[in-house]
Amino acid sequence: MSFINYATKEINFKIVYYGPGLCGKTTNLQYIYEKTAEDQKGKMISLATETERTLFFDFMPMKLGEIKGFKVRLHLYTVPGQIFYDASRKLILKGADGVVFVADSQVDRMDANLDSLDNLIDNLREQGFDYDTIPLVMQWNKRDLKDIVPVEELEHALNKRKVESYEAVALNGTGVFETLKAISKAVMVKMKG
Repeated sequence: MSFINYATKEINFKIVYYGPGLCGKTTNLQYIYEKTAEDQKGKMISLATETERTLFFDFMPMKLGEIKGFKVRLHLYTVPGQIFYDASRKLILKGADGVVFVADSQVDRMDANLDSLDNLIDNLREQGFDYDTIPLVMQWNKRDLKDIVPVEELEHALNKRKVESYEAVALNGTGVFETLKAISKAVMVKMKG
């Protein structure tokens, strides 16, 4: 849920990047962080254990503008990809204003995408969110690789809500900011709504 800071005249939104292990969630955040001006971003924090890593940072994208005189600050988070870190995923989803589901486009990762999406739906429900109404954007990552699932199949299998979706190659930034812009807009529209 968004947090309004009256002292700094800021509205803070939490956006969570969700998806299977090694799908590109971290790569998305690292690319955004690298391309964001120093005076518009906080420090990137990495919480790592032996086998999982969560990244987060906040920044104030000037192009988003204001809501009723308040600047918008985004807090971006990744969840650990592996299903056995479910407790961490639930904790990170708590208070989310929007979700980017990052799918790995490789044919042999389709089951992992489906499992991760089912897990997202379950965890949102457990946190009191409705999957059908929370701001959501789909990203079809790794479109530069061979042996990938056609976009139409990804849409049919994973995008039942028919939300906005973007093809991406997070390593070189293709589709990264388009995805971020879309989820930011969806979150702001819901807030104003």
